[in-house]
Amino acid sequence: MGLQSMIRWLVPRDDYFYGFLESQAEAAHKGAVALARFKDGVPATEVRDAVQEIEHEGDKISHDMEEALAKTFVTPIDREDLHKLSTELDDILDLANGAIRAATMFGVETPSEPMKKLMDLLVACTEVLKTAMPFLRKNAYTEITEATRALRQLEKDADSVYRNGVIALFQEVADAKRILREKQVLEDLENAVDACEQLGETLANLAVKHG
Repeated sequence: MGLQSMIRWLVPRDDYFYGFLESQAEAAHKGAVALARFKDGVPATEVRDAVQEIEHEGDKISHDMEEALAKTFVTPIDREDLHKLSTELDDILDLANGAIRAATMFGVETPSEPMKKLMDLLVACTEVLKTAMPFLRKNAYTEITEATRALRQLEKDADSVYRNGVIALFQEVADAKRILREKQVLEDLENAVDACEQLGETLANLAVKHG
């Protein structure tokens, strides 16, 4: 047994860190759902404001997590892993916010079909993460591994949607400005899904480390 593991065994642990991560995962899903309202006809500016408000909520949770880490000697898992999970969850919300901000900034009033598909995939990814995060608290590493497999497949689907969407833009659209602005939104959405898959890999590594 390593020194850190022995300390954890001997000293009571502050397990509320799991609560921070679970709250962040819920906020990420909430942000993705709010973003997806754009494909249902809600004006981009209204969606932007809603997503930005949720992002601020996520930032607050992340800040509280960092403060708690600074004050706590013994953590349920390595503090580096807690910090990484929190940062990656925060990245998902930041990228979702970036996508809708790009849409409003560049005047994308109606999302294209590839954009809609990527929004749906982001909602699906964050749903998986919201469901999977409580498994850390339960040491349910088999379930975590299954969730990471689902995230990998969703990321592959998103990559295909993104590639085909960009190809279609260059083949079917003559307006260079429209190509640039729509490509930016597509890229931000695909990056948000990528961030979910990256977080899945972090969870998978923890499953191997502790399982």
